[in-house]
Amino acid sequence: MTPQARGIVLALLAFALYAGHDTLVKLLGGRHAPFQIVFFTVLFAFPLSTLMLIGDREPRSLRPVHPGWMAARTVAIVISSAACFYAFSVLPLADTYAILFAMPILITLLAIPILGERVRLRRGVAIAVGLIGVGIVLQPGQAELSLGHLAALISALGSATAATIVRRIGRDERNVAMLIYPSVATFVVMGTALPFVYTPMSGLDFGLNALIALLAFAAMLLTIEAYKRAEAALIAPMQYSQMLWAVFYGWLLFDEWPGTATFAGVTLIIASGLYIVFREARGGASENTPVLRTRSRAATPSAPRISTARRMLGLGR
Repeated sequence: MTPQARGIVLALLAFALYAGHDTLVKLLGGRHAPFQIVFFTVLFAFPLSTLMLIGDREPRSLRPVHPGWMAARTVAIVISSAACFYAFSVLPLADTYAILFAMPILITLLAIPILGERVRLRRGVAIAVGLIGVGIVLQPGQAELSLGHLAALISALGSATAATIVRRIGRDERNVAMLIYPSVATFVVMGTALPFVYTPMSGLDFGLNALIALLAFAAMLLTIEAYKRAEAALIAPMQYSQMLWAVFYGWLLFDEWPGTATFAGVTLIIASGLYIVFREARGGASENTPVLRTRSRAATPSAPRISTARRMLGLGR
């Protein structure tokens, strides 16, 4: 098997683990508030993240070089994490993924004001097609939109904002700072809300929370290995394999089956995302290639962002 093929296999395995992670979030979401699930997931993830922190030997201060941008990124991650867990708790898995898959489209849009990108006609058409796909999934005026749909959109927007900000400040900020501020902020915010939403958890539920953290961390490591072996343009599209797992787990565990609108909308969203990825890979379409360099999926608070983890492990950006 060639290195490129190994990278693709590792990426498919990583996103299978992420799908399992999201399924467990949905299972717990039927019994506990999203704030509570995020709090304990981040708590169980701290020992794993600490192992990465120990390996960082940069002598610089943890004080941000760009405090405003760092604060904006932290807020975006905290909001995105809570919104993502809420969306998975209340929406069908396939519907949640369909909306989260809009993240490359949103990154391309946000790169205009944040990175000074210029979007030419072809990428503009791809963005429009993707947004039409989101509209088909949401079916405004035909189906009742819930807080879950809004939460999924907020999560996608928050994750896209955080990813785009990294492209702007990542070269200047210390890797530990990029990891620790969002983690601590998420823990504190969710902990503050915990007394108002807490419901007693069984030993099984605590175990599932710990498993969520472990799956996210393992998937992150597999994703890093995948990017070491294959080009980003080959690995990035593998995230869409999560839709297959969403359909399978939704049918098996939750008696869910995506409607025609979901299938049609997600087809347009994926087509748009793939076009943007391959246009950036060809060169000349983007100075910053913000989508190709965004290696973290939407809102996984229990594991470091892929780009940050890669730098901490000495693997570049």
